[in-house]
Amino acid sequence: MYSFFGSCCSKTYCPYCTQVKQLLSSLGAKTKVVELDTESDGKEIQTALQEWTGQRTVPNVFIGGTHIGGCDDTVAKHNSGKLVPLLTEAGGV
Repeated sequence: MYSFFGSCCSKTYCPYCTQVKQLLSSLGAKTKVVELDTESDGKEIQTALQEWTGQRTVPNVFIGGTHIGGCDDTVAKHNSGKLVPLLTEAGGV
C-alpha cells in the first residue's frame, strides 16, 4: 500500500505513535508517516490495514514494504539490534 523505506500509519494524538516516530527520526530513517486521523480516508485505510496485517492498532510500521508491527515490536527490534539492519537493507538509513 505505502511502499517507502520506512512507513508508519499513525495518529497524531497517540503516544505510542510518537514514540515510534521519535525512534525512527533519531536513527535518521527516511520515513513516510500517514496520520490516519487527518486523512479523509483514514478509517478506510485503518480497516484495510487490519484486513492486510491483522493489526488494527497504531502505530502500524512497515520497512521496505514488510509489516514490522506496532510500537512494542518496533522497539523490541531496535533493542535486539535488528531494526537498523532492516532499515539499512531497505535503503532507509
